[in-house]
Amino acid sequence: MLINTFQHIPGVGEKTETRLWQSGAIDWHCFGRQCNSGLSKAKNRLVESHLLQSIDHLSNGNPSYFDRLLPAHLGWRLFPEFRNAAVYLDIETTGLEPGYSEITTIAMYDGESIRYYVNGRNLQDFTTDILKYNLIVSYNGKTFDVPFINHYFGIRLNHAHIDLRYVLASLGLTGGLKKCETVLGIDRGDVKGIDGYFAVLLWEDYMKSKNRKSLETLLAYNIEDVVNLEQLMVIAYNMKIKDTPFYQSNRIDAPAPPELPFKADRETVERIKRRHML
Repeated sequence: MLINTFQHIPGVGEKTETRLWQSGAIDWHCFGRQCNSGLSKAKNRLVESHLLQSIDHLSNGNPSYFDRLLPAHLGWRLFPEFRNAAVYLDIETTGLEPGYSEITTIAMYDGESIRYYVNGRNLQDFTTDILKYNLIVSYNGKTFDVPFINHYFGIRLNHAHIDLRYVLASLGLTGGLKKCETVLGIDRGDVKGIDGYFAVLLWEDYMKSKNRKSLETLLAYNIEDVVNLEQLMVIAYNMKIKDTPFYQSNRIDAPAPPELPFKADRETVERIKRRHML
């Protein structure tokens, strides 16, 4: 969809983009060659100049260029062209305030490999591994995960970023990640019923008792989030392009779910529920 996009060019809005599509400029390579854009000569030259830059940045794998220029509500258009450079990211913490809370686990999934990080073990490795990617896909990551990470590690993640909270909200899907998954028919398997608050209890139980099952259940929950983010991204993308002329040509097939390294231990879950009268 990115190569069909013109709204990252200064002065080109939704109406002009639609007019370009209707004139035959269905992608960057068709502009000026197979269409009569109806734009002034000066505007034509401006568009051509920006398209040359766009082709260059796309070939160099630089999604941040487009992330800076696209209107915020169109960030989802980055996805197909930069899917191979994207990582689905989610963190678990002991609280909501980065100055008073800790990161307990981090999960990343790139469509092929699952990586996970645990406080007290390999958490610092995250700061190196995240640099392998150019695009972050999250749910509420712009507001929570990335600012928390930046503060906690004293770094600055400058990745292009698609936050599905806002993409899904634009489609009328709100109420949090789990509710969006339920509405869209995504099954959370053995971590169904576990939420962010319970993730804190799992970490506390692990720290107090060193119960390996508590940590594995927490990791199962954290990893389920990032694996489901890929499904949500594809579903949301396909829903968004229904409003464009490119639904048939640009539609993406549902991804195959990976084999997960951990499963929730229901006995541990029930024990913690009883202890906290949940």
